[in-house]
Amino acid sequence: MRRAGDGFIPLDAVEPAVTSYVNIWTPLFKSAQESGLAPEFLIHWGHAGAMAMVLLAMGGYGTFLGWATRLGNGATVYPLSIGKTAAELHPVLMGAALFFFFLGGQGGLVLLATQGQPILQSAHSSTAVIGLLLMSAQAVIGLTMGDSAGKRTAHALLGTSVMGVLLVHLYFGLNLGFSI
Repeated sequence: MRRAGDGFIPLDAVEPAVTSYVNIWTPLFKSAQESGLAPEFLIHWGHAGAMAMVLLAMGGYGTFLGWATRLGNGATVYPLSIGKTAAELHPVLMGAALFFFFLGGQGGLVLLATQGQPILQSAHSSTAVIGLLLMSAQAVIGLTMGDSAGKRTAHALLGTSVMGVLLVHLYFGLNLGFSI
């Protein structure tokens, strides 16, 4: 039975399969933790640090580049753009962010299990599912929008909404980290 503060998406149906997958990796991390190779701080906060960097740096800059493109500055080469225009770098950066979020989510589950915590039962796990689904929808719109003004508007507004969801996800993740 779910308690206040638990996840708001019932993920019970997929939890056995996810747990089986996580259990493949958990012994490696527990061994590294017990041997001192992976300090407790890294086990506890490593996922948070890495994912916050992806969200704030890649997601933040990617969002800036997307809006720059939307506002007619897609041909501009901004600082940190490695010689690419805003329109060229935006999809690459945001695609990489989606990839890192997908991998990072797996790492977060493994690190939770390594600490003996339940997986897929927090608000953080619920917002992770929502965020990954919305980012995937966002990517599909981006890949299929062509010159459609309506799809470009939907892409821009959904992308901004996704960043909002991911900031809420960050909030829930910090709360989870401080609670264990």
